[in-house]
Amino acid sequence: MLVSGFGVSPILAQSDLTTFILVRHAEKGDDDPRDPSLSPEGKARAERLAVLLKDQPISAVYSTPFKRTRSTAAPVAQLHQLQVMDYDFRSPTYLAEMLKKHQGGTVFIAGHSNTTPMVANLLLGEQRFEQLDEKEYGKLFIVTVSALGKGTVTVINY
Repeated sequence: MLVSGFGVSPILAQSDLTTFILVRHAEKGDDDPRDPSLSPEGKARAERLAVLLKDQPISAVYSTPFKRTRSTAAPVAQLHQLQVMDYDFRSPTYLAEMLKKHQGGTVFIAGHSNTTPMVANLLLGEQRFEQLDEKEYGKLFIVTVSALGKGTVTVINY
């Protein structure tokens, strides 16, 4: 940190920034209407995602408690020698808890067409993203925050 009082404002140290990588689960199969597995295309997408993120210093992997989200997150977790942990997007404190626990790290979260943009919006502190189209599986939201509601986002397609 730079010292205030010399006409220079303090800057954030790199360890003050936490990065969240948010994805919707990959393509789902039709084996179970309530909790489907990934389709062959979805399994291939999940593997591509892991390769894409292999050089990222991911410190935690989270998923909602469904087969399609866990299966999307699993290759990323395996590549980084991590366990997939469940999170409850209905909890009012889950993001604050993740931020506190993984401050300065990179957190991967697999969610759904409605929860993934919602998490991005909560992290940014503004309503920027709407629910994803039902056929949209390839968006990756990279949100870097100094605190909840204070961050930047990059969205890429993979």
